[in-house]
Amino acid sequence: MNKKALMVSIFMLAVVMIFASVSGTVAEVDKYGNVHTGIPEAEFLEAGFELGDMLLITMGEQSVQAPFVTTYGDVDRGNPLIRLSGSRVSMALNYANFAKTYSLEVGSAVSFELVEKGSYLEELEIRNLVRTDVREDYASDAVFANFRAVTMGKISFNRLYRSCHPSIDDPRAPYASQLVERAGIRTVVNLSDSDEELAGFLAYSDVYATIKADGNMINLNMGVDLLSDEFAAKLKEGLLFMIEKTPPYLVHCVEGKDRAGMTVAILGAIMGATVEEIYTDYVQSYENYYHVEPGTKAYEAVENIIRGIFKSINNGNEVTDDNVGYVAMKYLMEKAGMTYPQILALEAKLR
Repeated sequence: MNKKALMVSIFMLAVVMIFASVSGTVAEVDKYGNVHTGIPEAEFLEAGFELGDMLLITMGEQSVQAPFVTTYGDVDRGNPLIRLSGSRVSMALNYANFAKTYSLEVGSAVSFELVEKGSYLEELEIRNLVRTDVREDYASDAVFANFRAVTMGKISFNRLYRSCHPSIDDPRAPYASQLVERAGIRTVVNLSDSDEELAGFLAYSDVYATIKADGNMINLNMGVDLLSDEFAAKLKEGLLFMIEKTPPYLVHCVEGKDRAGMTVAILGAIMGATVEEIYTDYVQSYENYYHVEPGTKAYEAVENIIRGIFKSINNGNEVTDDNVGYVAMKYLMEKAGMTYPQILALEAKLR
């Protein structure tokens, strides 16, 4: 690059750093508390924002810094992020409710301003998780569908399974549906859908529709914030449903890795699983989807998600093999409102 071209590049970068800003209003708040603005993707990118930039979000008298990333897992649990969704600019908290945290609703004013160019790029590259929707890119039907039996701790084989959604318009769903039938699943705890949403999905899987028609499915329409009262109340509803029904059970959300991952982690903990078993099972979903490998920074970042979740319900302290079961049981009793006899009945169903 000659000297003149270099000077032009430096000047243009300076202009971007001084003037990169866009403003708009909140257009939608989804059921998870993610906030979707009315700012078009094209306007946002034309302002000079690029992946890895650190931005300042201003919402009335509140403000917070957040990186411009591709997906929720690009930041640690509880941290804010900016991403493009449906050709619009969106804001979220990973595993938490952005709208509730910052008291936003449809029509609220919001603006974005560049703080530092590319300062999050290195972290973004570490967390760069890529997947495809092509079955041949994965080792088996089960890996592709993120379907597996859960056997950690004292959970017996053929009692509890986890999976992606077996009955939606998605390339993985038909494989999950076949595996549900093969495993003889009798009870489904659907963490992701409302009854109304599920009604539009039942046509995609006959076996799934039959389980629903037989009264052996509960739809919880849960968010992703384990610390919220709503999550805890719906988790309790799902676990009490399991007590009344017959295994094998399937617990799933859309991808079977976040809400299903947290639910299965709690179940594993009360069933005597070690911390390593719990964390390994959680990260397995990311191995299945994104080929994340043990020993890498990406693997460590994912493991830190579930480690952080348990710290959050243990007063900010790490859990150990000695107390992880107690911490999970305390959460179910004090936060979710389950009784000790109910937890014992659930344990009996899983043994």
